[in-house]
Amino acid sequence: MGIAIVMTVKNNTKLPREIADRFTKPVARFLKIESAAGGLLLMAVLVALFLANSNWASTFLEFWETPVGLNFGSLDFTRSLRHWINDGLMTFFFFVISLELKRELVLGELRKPKQAALPLAAALGGMIVPVAIYLALIAGQPGAQGWGTVMATDTALAIGCLALFGKRIPTALRLFLLSLAIFDDVGAILVVAVFYGEPLNWVVIGLAILGLGLVAGFARLGVRSIPMYFLIGGAVWLCIDASGIHATIAGVVLGLMTPTQVWVSDTRLRGILGRVLAYPGGEHWSGDTPDRRDLREAGRAVSESLSPVERLEMTLHPWVGFVVMPVFALANAGVAIELGDFGQKIPIAIVAGLVLGKPLGVLGFSWLAVRSGLAVKPPDLSWPFLTAGAFLAGIGFTMSLFVASLAFDPTTLGAAKLGILAGSTISATFGLFALLWLATLSAGHLAGKQGKCNHGA
Repeated sequence: MGIAIVMTVKNNTKLPREIADRFTKPVARFLKIESAAGGLLLMAVLVALFLANSNWASTFLEFWETPVGLNFGSLDFTRSLRHWINDGLMTFFFFVISLELKRELVLGELRKPKQAALPLAAALGGMIVPVAIYLALIAGQPGAQGWGTVMATDTALAIGCLALFGKRIPTALRLFLLSLAIFDDVGAILVVAVFYGEPLNWVVIGLAILGLGLVAGFARLGVRSIPMYFLIGGAVWLCIDASGIHATIAGVVLGLMTPTQVWVSDTRLRGILGRVLAYPGGEHWSGDTPDRRDLREAGRAVSESLSPVERLEMTLHPWVGFVVMPVFALANAGVAIELGDFGQKIPIAIVAGLVLGKPLGVLGFSWLAVRSGLAVKPPDLSWPFLTAGAFLAGIGFTMSLFVASLAFDPTTLGAAKLGILAGSTISATFGLFALLWLATLSAGHLAGKQGKCNHGA
């Protein structure tokens, strides 16, 4: 009785939890990590550029080509260090992106079709229009196969730019840009799987499908061991890597297969915790006793009161943001800057696709979706703020480099990377200045209204 009274008092000293908290708090956590990761990613880019243009350039660039792997008779799992990063570590990046997409579609704001339609339409426009501009400029010349470099938005850097303005920009803009980036990241990896793969090996594709069937079957049977799923997921990754399909698609598929339902309901959790709290105080949690078994069951119940999607996202997202993406940037952003490369068609086409194509596609398709009634624009997201966000969508750094490493040969890869860096920088500059101008106007308008109110008083 006393314990119940104490718990009631403590609960009454905090704001009540609303159903919306289950949706908004995970998004806020995701945005916070993305913002911090964006700064670290930018630092990694600068370090890679410095080393690639210094006296240590050859040593730095050759390091990423170091062969790493194992041989088992005729089976050779030896790859370059850069390959393990681009195809292995980046699988976790796409896995986390898919987890966030699954959570938003099932539990979050995107579960409402008309709200999901706006960023989806913007993402489609942000892929189609840049590709059209790129192909129009590069038609009939070497590098046409690199059209996928202008498709995706770098989530961390774009959200990091928004973080500079704090609460001076609408929250709806952050959610819109995050959703857009997730949609076109998934779209880009699907394009990679289809257009930038190798001849298919149907035998290992069958084994990969069998592995995915095991994942679905174990989930259906109630197997809840995350290490078991990671073991099967690793086998699926190896099969897809050997199949001719790009291995990172494994992260997308496994992420979308992850359950969103909780195993232990809130009512059951309270009952289990109440049984533990009913024990008298003291050191009696050792040995194979009923109270120790209840304590262990309570610990598992607390863990299982979150869905697998939420638990995996909370565990992996910091590792992806603070380890995987900076390491990827170090391995791929190092390019020797030669002024002659800027005069080639490839960097010009990439810059045009990111700087012009992205905002035109995002704005045009967003307007069409709203105008046709297929989508609903949040009331606090004005078209000027959406325009600023559309410019930030042209920051295509991570995915653009990822696709460029697959699409271009060594003779043109350097020029492509320069175009990506230049286009992303220009897009970020335009977006930041637009946001600064809009935030200043909003602050001035608010100050004017307050002044009139005070004068009237």
